[in-house]
Amino acid sequence: MHLGEDAYHESLVVHNDAAYWLTRTPNGKRLQLVSALAERLEAFEGRAEPFQDGTIKTCPLSDGNAAALRRALPWLTPRPLGLTISAGFGDRLGLATPGHVRAMERAGDGIAPIFAQQSIREMTRTKRSPTDVMTDATWGAFEAGWRTNLGADADHLKTPADIDRCVAAGFSFYTIDPGQYVDDEAHSAGAALVQEKVAALPWNELAGSPADLQQRYGGKVLRLNDRRLTIEPEGLWRAAAKYGRAVAHVTKLYRHLLSKGIAFELEVSVDETATPTSPLEHAYIALELTRLGVRWISLAPRFIGGFEKGVDYLGDLSALRADLAAHNAVMRTLGPYKLSLHSGSDKFSVYPLIAEATGGLLHLKTAGTSYLEALRVTARHAPAFFREILALARERFEVDRASYHISAQLSQVPDPAALSDYMLPGLLEDNDARQILHVTFGSVLDHYKGELLRLLDEHEEAHYEGLAEHFIKHLQPLVRYS
Repeated sequence: MHLGEDAYHESLVVHNDAAYWLTRTPNGKRLQLVSALAERLEAFEGRAEPFQDGTIKTCPLSDGNAAALRRALPWLTPRPLGLTISAGFGDRLGLATPGHVRAMERAGDGIAPIFAQQSIREMTRTKRSPTDVMTDATWGAFEAGWRTNLGADADHLKTPADIDRCVAAGFSFYTIDPGQYVDDEAHSAGAALVQEKVAALPWNELAGSPADLQQRYGGKVLRLNDRRLTIEPEGLWRAAAKYGRAVAHVTKLYRHLLSKGIAFELEVSVDETATPTSPLEHAYIALELTRLGVRWISLAPRFIGGFEKGVDYLGDLSALRADLAAHNAVMRTLGPYKLSLHSGSDKFSVYPLIAEATGGLLHLKTAGTSYLEALRVTARHAPAFFREILALARERFEVDRASYHISAQLSQVPDPAALSDYMLPGLLEDNDARQILHVTFGSVLDHYKGELLRLLDEHEEAHYEGLAEHFIKHLQPLVRYS
């Protein structure tokens, strides 16, 4: 079949007596499909015309047509991915998935992708819905010719209402974020205050009492491969005081998710907290969730050191290696499940360490770095526009940084008016500039989203190729453990 020069040839697929492909028109991208069987086309909204011995239908890239395409091509329907090493690709603009697919294909086989991934916080700031995220990822994966399983991550969920919206959109992977219930003060509080905090835990929700907790775990020795972890009373009380409410909240949301009757995977995320998760605290979380009937596929502890947005790891890599080994030992003894690396964008020094430590029982989660690659295209092809974006980011930074753990200093980022055009892309290699641009995305998109999307459409190949080159560096260290 001759598709024409405006077709995305990688998208062409013949399945169940119909052919499907994506094409570019003066009015934007369109789905086209051909079949001699009228019933193959009925689910799609669009304009139908006779074609040879059948019918050709040209369809807008709507939510309804994306859902129909997922039904027609089942590999585009998100599903649980199991313990396979996996990577999540957040996409704040809804245009990056073809670049992510290129990176996956070039990096090698064995990593399971999650192309639809966005947190409720990011959806709010980008004014997107769970359905928007799912639809954009569907069209992107189809355009790039993805043909195997994929997942969809409803990230950093905090309420039953968050879950309901994502279930309706068809997500398969649910990341519960109980961070607001983690008591960081308990990390270093005195013994008396820790006991007060333990006494005040929601014991009805935890189906127990302080005495039960002591009887279950006090003095217990966990044999973790080549090491032992003794649960001393002081450490147990501190772990309960710090994470008990979080365990109760995860359990509540998990049961709500179970009631929906869907196939899903659960991730538990306690990474966005001020204090690290010790191996004993990790064990407490895992033991208590198991006791309460929660089943999960991955857990994101707060590892030691600095996992800040959009930059490489800040800290002692030798100490991190030891920390990862300890968490891996807990995970393999009380699981197995996967360790999940959040704020995983651009942690190039960490990928070999965590892949080796976990032996591939790993989920990597990235988000904002794809947005920064879009801004790199802007800096190269529309320097005046990039200056406007950076000026707004500088203006909004002190307000927008409030919900992020970052160390960027506004004083370290130059006035964009003082930089020549050729110097602008270099700002995407500067940690301070990266973080300032990273966390102000909501404000930037409020002002410039339409213009930015038009620019990326105009320079689509540069955008996709830049994403592919950037993400290969994230994925290649993981492939050998897949």
